[in-house]
Amino acid sequence: MVLIVMGVTGCGKTTVGTRLAGELGWAFEDADAFHPPENIAKMRRGIALTDEDRAPWLSAIRARADRAIAGGESLVVGCSALKAAYRRVLGEGLRAIRFVYLRGDEPLLAERLRNRLGHFMDPTLLGSQLATLEEPESAIRIEIALPLAAQVRRIREKLEA
Repeated sequence: MVLIVMGVTGCGKTTVGTRLAGELGWAFEDADAFHPPENIAKMRRGIALTDEDRAPWLSAIRARADRAIAGGESLVVGCSALKAAYRRVLGEGLRAIRFVYLRGDEPLLAERLRNRLGHFMDPTLLGSQLATLEEPESAIRIEIALPLAAQVRRIREKLEA
């Protein structure tokens, strides 16, 4: 199975995804590692990515998911997956994929970004990410205001149900 832990910048995709993968004994991949250098440079400058910018990135993540499923590997991927079209690229035709949506309000997200160090994403892009976000209907929905352990526990409970 492949789980895509998704949401806007600052929602905790890497933190929750890493902890979840560790508890499940699965591999974790951060989708940021799949961005070409041009995308990272744009985001550092506070320039929002276009769908054209994201296309090769999404294809690379999908290829990784395909390899995991073909190889019988379970995988957690932290990936924004903001639009329904992006989620279709990532999951279309795959029965062994689920999305976990980390949902939070703008003030909490902005506070997290103010306190985050060492990440390339310019915090001013939060507004554009929230504007781009198309909330998924069929994902496991988790509120980021919950403590980390509670978020992971709820995801695991929903997966087992």
